[in-house]
Amino acid sequence: MDNNTLLEIRNLRVQYTTERAVGNALNGLNLTIHKGESMGLVGETGAGKTTAALSILNLLPQPAGKITGGDILYNGKFITRMSKRELMDIRGNKISMIFQNPLTSLNPVFSVGEQIGMVIRKHERCSRKEADVKVQALLKMVGIPGGRLHDYPNQFSGGMRQRVGIAAGIALNPELLIADEPTTALDVTIQAQILELMKQLKTQYDTSLLMITHNLGIISELCETVSVIYAGRIIESGTVKEVFGAPAHPYTRGLLGAIPSLEGKRERLHAIPGKIASANNVPEGCAFHPRCERCRECCKKEIPQMIKISLNHEVACFCEKEAE
Repeated sequence: MDNNTLLEIRNLRVQYTTERAVGNALNGLNLTIHKGESMGLVGETGAGKTTAALSILNLLPQPAGKITGGDILYNGKFITRMSKRELMDIRGNKISMIFQNPLTSLNPVFSVGEQIGMVIRKHERCSRKEADVKVQALLKMVGIPGGRLHDYPNQFSGGMRQRVGIAAGIALNPELLIADEPTTALDVTIQAQILELMKQLKTQYDTSLLMITHNLGIISELCETVSVIYAGRIIESGTVKEVFGAPAHPYTRGLLGAIPSLEGKRERLHAIPGKIASANNVPEGCAFHPRCERCRECCKKEIPQMIKISLNHEVACFCEKEAE
């Protein structure tokens, strides 16, 4: 782990246990985020994106979710081995998260000012009056009048609630901001405003960003690097320019092929056959092989490891290895 590495996830495995089944949500996830880097984590619904984010902050739903293997290191320290007190010091202060649905992540019985202020008072040990001044400044920064700090979540629109979530996320200038599908429930106009706001905040504070989404357009707009996740494993990673410009994994090519274009000749969109691998029944070998047009016998039996195809571009695919 070099001095420029902020967060490193090593061979992470997460399991969900219910009365009906046992699901393997992450199956050896490896991910590295450097200081000041904006990384996109992209994949279909059910690929393990949110589970990866919750694991970083040790916020997996209990008692169903459990880390069964691997490690998560933040600035060289093992998050997976930290005490509750140590984790509380990191959450919100060093690593912060913007959740997918602001209505469910905000407490309806407390005003937005109280909720953001609680975070500030806990870590900075200031008075309620001092915290209120900081909350007003944060709300103004995200485009909300400071006087609305006494309003409750139900008094805000969806876009405004998401802005409140962003204000809470950046309240303590975290080193790493995790954004879990922050624009999913918003209309296109509000999406553009939220993305522009996040771009400005990242520039202002030089915060590292992990943007979790299935929207490739958002990744190309906000991020420098991208990692593609499938069935709880990273199957391709590199700079946005390389991965989107010359995708190496059949799954990545399928995702890009499903995006409609307003330019050039209109052609039928490419659809990836089949359904995403279920966490309750992950296929042996390469998890993508039942849906892959290039599937070989080895793909059904062995898990492909990441191989470098350029300085910053890696892929986990036997077909790519054979092409070397």
